[in-house]
Formats: sequence, structure tokens, C-alpha cells
Amino acid sequence: MRQIVLDTETTGLEAHLGHRLIEIGAVEMIGRRPTGRTFHTYLNPERAIDEGAREVTGIQDEFLLDKPFFRDKVDEFLDFIRGAELIIHNAAFDVGFINAELKRAGAHYGQVTDHATVLDTLLMARAMYPGQRNSLDALCKRLGVDNTHRDLHGGLLDAQLLADVYIAMTSGQVALDFAFDASADDRGANILGDIVVTRRPIVLRATDEELALHAQRLDAIDKAAGGQSIWRRLESETVH
Repeated sequence: MRQIVLDTETTGLEAHLGHRLIEIGAVEMIGRRPTGRTFHTYLNPERAIDEGAREVTGIQDEFLLDKPFFRDKVDEFLDFIRGAELIIHNAAFDVGFINAELKRAGAHYGQVTDHATVLDTLLMARAMYPGQRNSLDALCKRLGVDNTHRDLHGGLLDAQLLADVYIAMTSGQVALDFAFDASADDRGANILGDIVVTRRPIVLRATDEELALHAQRLDAIDKAAGGQSIWRRLESETVH
């Protein structure tokens, strides 16, 4: 399966109030392994960036003045994601902004789901870790993913971190179906309507190398959690 882990940065929080994309970062995976192919671009939003967004991303208005417009990159972007499963954290937000940009670029571009399917890792995390913080930083800490180099939000960096988080979250081959609703969007972009997001089950027999990597990942999770993970406890109960 071809998957694209994707993240965006924007001028503000509300696409329906005219806020725009300023960065798209995407990482390709095939068979749950990064291929090394990426898509990354900064974008001229044709408007000012909100102060809050500047603080989060470190991106200044002047930096974007000579960057391409979304309409100049839309074909390259759609070629990169076409036919893939998009893995996005809080997908309603990112997909809402991309759909708004596609509409501006031309009705013939349709919507994101005309080109790819979508998997929301925020909904997945809420199902796996109910009642806990499930931001990207919180998941990195919980799953032992090194994010010490993440001082600011960035499209490509966050996509790379999310790829590691997704692999860690799905190491048990969890298969879940999710549906978007208004509560799925922590950042207030309630503009998608109902989209069914389906994760097809994959059953793979682990190799010796993968089992060793899995054990290393569990060690990292145990260390981050300060105790034995649920997986390890279940393994012990099964053995005894």
C-alpha cells in the first residue's frame, strides 16, 4: 500500500474566513516504510500571517513573498498524492484548507477525497489512548519518538515525525474505521461535513528483523512510560 504522511502550516485557524496554506510537507511510505520520496513547498498566501501562526511556525510574511502560489503547485501536489492513503493528524483541519485551495485553483480539481483516501491519526489516537493528550508532541513522548529537534512547527518535519508515530501506533496491526465529526477538529475548522475514513486491515507475518525492531520499540515505550507497557503485560499474562 502506498501511503503519504502529510502536514500543512497556515496563516491562521479558519479556512472559511480566508486563511491560507503557507507550507505543505509530505512523506511517501510503501509497505509502512519511508521510500525517501517527499513533497515540500512553501506557498505565497497572498495575505498576512496571523501573529499566533508566526509564533508557532517561525515563518515571516517577507519569507513567502517570492514563493509560488498554490495554483502553481497544485498539479505537482495532486500527482504526488494521487491514489494513496493520506495519513494526517487532525485531518479535518488540513483537508479543509487543501479543499479551500483546490476550490480557488479551479472547480475541475475537485476535493482531496477525489484523489486519495484519508486516515486521521488524531481519531486513531483518541480511540487508543482515551482521556489522554494526543497532540503530535504528546504521542512522540508516549511512543518514544525523538522530537527534541522540533522547536517550531514545520510541514515536512512534522510529516516525518508523524510517519514515525504512525508506524509505532500501528505496530500491533490495529484495524479501525473512523468517521469525521465536528469534535474531530481541535483547531476549529468545522468545514468538511461527513467523510468516512477507512483503514483497511493488513495482516503481515513479521520477519526476525522486524521482531527485533518491535522489541526495541517496546523498550523505548517502557522507558518513556516509566514502567511496563500494556503490550508487555499482555505478553507476560499470555506466557503464564
